[in-house]
Amino acid sequence: MEFVPEPLARLPWKILLLVVAIGGFGLVVMYSAAGGSIRPWALIQGIRFTAFLGGAIALSRVREHVWRDGAPFAYAALVVLLVLVELLGAVRGGGQRWLDFGPLRLQPSELMKPCIVLAVAKFYDILPPNETRSWNAIWPAALLIGLPAALIMKQPDLGTALMVVAGGATVMFLAGVPLRLFIGGALTLAAAIPLAINFVLHGYQKNRILVFLNPESDPLGIGYHITQSKIAIGSGGIFGKGFLNGTQSHLDYLPEGQTDFALATMMEEWGLIGGVLLLIGFFIVIHWGVTVAMRTNNRFARLAAGGISATLFFYVSINMAMVMGLAPVVGVPLPLISFGGSSQMTFMICLGILMSIDRQNRERPGW
Repeated sequence: MEFVPEPLARLPWKILLLVVAIGGFGLVVMYSAAGGSIRPWALIQGIRFTAFLGGAIALSRVREHVWRDGAPFAYAALVVLLVLVELLGAVRGGGQRWLDFGPLRLQPSELMKPCIVLAVAKFYDILPPNETRSWNAIWPAALLIGLPAALIMKQPDLGTALMVVAGGATVMFLAGVPLRLFIGGALTLAAAIPLAINFVLHGYQKNRILVFLNPESDPLGIGYHITQSKIAIGSGGIFGKGFLNGTQSHLDYLPEGQTDFALATMMEEWGLIGGVLLLIGFFIVIHWGVTVAMRTNNRFARLAAGGISATLFFYVSINMAMVMGLAPVVGVPLPLISFGGSSQMTFMICLGILMSIDRQNRERPGW
């Protein structure tokens, strides 16, 4: 392998090849969802995947201190963009989440998922370790997390807001914030759920939660998505109906079979075996991210890699729980499988950051 340039040789090729395999399987799912055609989804998805994968490899060359020093500026810029979304954002599908810059359409809330991890990790990196268990370690981080989450909820985008909160809270936990505070916060949140349902959530969000609690209350209305998703997954059985033989998606019974419910489209044709193999693939990638965090003795890198790995975990677990009826439908796609550039971009940014930290770990003497 002497003919391979050193920067390429240092890349974690096993993980990259696994990501390519998952992304390639996503293209197969999009091809099937379109009834056996590369248009309108598989072709665009493949172009985006190739471009974003190249971007992730480029990000792997970024030095760790760039993420650390640039995190506050990126956070401030994204907060400004979230405010601009509220003022000037394009409305599509009942949500105001995008900014149009000519041919470029940007969803700032997606970029906030990895950025909130870097910003909170930066805060705890500069915080003296002896103050981690004090009030000064809590309220600034809570403010950092709460501000973008509130702006994203305003769009409205409950799923992304929850992921921003979860990613930031994970970094707080890894930094050493006392567990009792998380327990107290969870109890407070549980007590506030009735108030949130009645006074904060939009009507359709409230209905989704009510349908989750009682799926049979409106099977042909607000509960139609999850009912058809369960039918698709259940009809696939253990080995599936076979490639291009799905009926729920091909006969248009399954809404959003190429986006939020792409997993149901896949499992109808590939069965439980396909779902388990896909889950194992994602688990290996996330486990590698956790290993990257454990290898470093740099506080910022450890918190950032741990938080980024948790973000990938939340992406996968929330979508799978949502599609199987184990969580309310909150509009979180399955990265690399669901159609859409935003989730692909976020996943590849996270992958690039993890590869960057991993590369610097390997360059440190005594690793």
